[in-house]
Amino acid sequence: AALKDGLRSQVSAALKEGRVTPTELCQRCLALIKSTKFLNAYITVAEETALKQAEESEERYKRGQPVGILDGIPIAVKDNFNTAGIETTCASNMLKGYISPYNATVVQKLLDQGAVLLGKTNLDEFAMGSGSTDGVFGPVRNPWSYSKQYKEKSVPKSHSEDSESNWVITGGSSGGSAAAVSSFTCFAALGSDTGGSTRNPAAHCGVVGLKPTYGLISRHGLIPLVNSMDVPGILTRCVDDAAVLLGSLAGHDPKDSTTIQDDFKPFELPNLTDVSKLSIGIPKEYHVPGLSSEILALWSKAADLFKNAGAKVVEVSLPHTRYSIVCYHVLCTAEVASNMARFDGLEYGHRSDMKDSTESMYAATRREGFNDVVRGRILSGNYFLLKQNYEKYFVKAQKVRRLIANDFVKVFRSGVDILLTPTTLSDAAPYTEFIQEDNRTRSAQDDILTQAANMAGLPAITVPTALSERGLPVGLQFIGRSFQEKQLLTVAKWFEKQVQFPVIQLEEVKRHDNSVFQHQKSASFS
Repeated sequence: AALKDGLRSQVSAALKEGRVTPTELCQRCLALIKSTKFLNAYITVAEETALKQAEESEERYKRGQPVGILDGIPIAVKDNFNTAGIETTCASNMLKGYISPYNATVVQKLLDQGAVLLGKTNLDEFAMGSGSTDGVFGPVRNPWSYSKQYKEKSVPKSHSEDSESNWVITGGSSGGSAAAVSSFTCFAALGSDTGGSTRNPAAHCGVVGLKPTYGLISRHGLIPLVNSMDVPGILTRCVDDAAVLLGSLAGHDPKDSTTIQDDFKPFELPNLTDVSKLSIGIPKEYHVPGLSSEILALWSKAADLFKNAGAKVVEVSLPHTRYSIVCYHVLCTAEVASNMARFDGLEYGHRSDMKDSTESMYAATRREGFNDVVRGRILSGNYFLLKQNYEKYFVKAQKVRRLIANDFVKVFRSGVDILLTPTTLSDAAPYTEFIQEDNRTRSAQDDILTQAANMAGLPAITVPTALSERGLPVGLQFIGRSFQEKQLLTVAKWFEKQVQFPVIQLEEVKRHDNSVFQHQKSASFS
């Protein structure tokens, strides 16, 4: 019961006071990982390493010298961040068995703060996807598929249909991290966000997903997808916890030239009581085809919530948003083609047994190592980068990207503080329905509300808002000004307090391991 509200206020205090030890906390999370194995949230569980780190943390607490607020806190990391001594696969045959000699900067910072690394989470191969269904280790199942809330609302289409065929996706590509946080197996997780890959699964799994300003957190050690848009993302069960992690991760890194030069000062979020000085922008272009009536109604209700509390709510225009998906496709695939060139079978990762020639070995290695989605993006990207196409596609897309970014600048200069938008078009789709369309079509649809923030490099956060008619989570997105994370998170925290999103009731986990679930249910940090 001591572990109710958040990392800052409760868990850290419970550890300091000895009401729970880091080892007990770690063991309970590891037990829950085992009992939720059917979710397929983790690719690698580093049990031995985690217990060793928890023991070291326990010693520090005994000496009264914890290194920080995250000391002894179990966390998980998406499997496209390098981790020394722990396999990093990107959910691809290309990197199966690859063990990095170094930690990504964000991983190292968490470990330096005393966090306990439980393992690496599942994703779409090389983070290319929006469902966490296209990795070599299989799809991730949304914990809400097994919740009491969903089961009470979902009606099987036939007598033979059961939970094995009725489960819904997590969204992607950071679906493993979102599922891990949602199912209580860890207290926070790292994802990556290139076009919405942290916010999309966070919205579908009922957790908070933060994409910081580009350059605020180091990308060193994050295996790149699109260098100019990739950002390490943060997934937690409440906004306060996202602020805690941001404070531990943000700041300059000499190993990443794109990070800010100034020191970052961690902040504690104030409890906002007066929103009358706030101006909330509602971008009309986000009312897109395919947006469900349910999400539209929720978006309107959220705007009314701010208006009734005294905030100024204005409709704004981001006219170039409609070009963003096409623009993103060109820039994304072009950078993917460049980044994937390093996987040639010579230095690390998979190498084919084909020995006819170096060229045939290259070709066979990439054919065996990459799935169809990755190979398709490489082909598209190389086409756009051909000499005869470079100006027509790549350069033009860069110019459109600037126009998209300028739209946001103009809106924020007009006096708007925060933009309020939907995060996803609908609640999570059933897996059997989701896989009817190809990856490219799905990604284009699912990224439409999130990727403009990546193009502009702006901070954005999705906050779980309500349950849909099917009993599944729906989130709304807040987009802020560059490097104004404190204002963004303060507003998100106020909104989170107003909506009072319900705690997941995991019926399936109860059956798998009742004692573990009962503890973790009391440790619901939302």
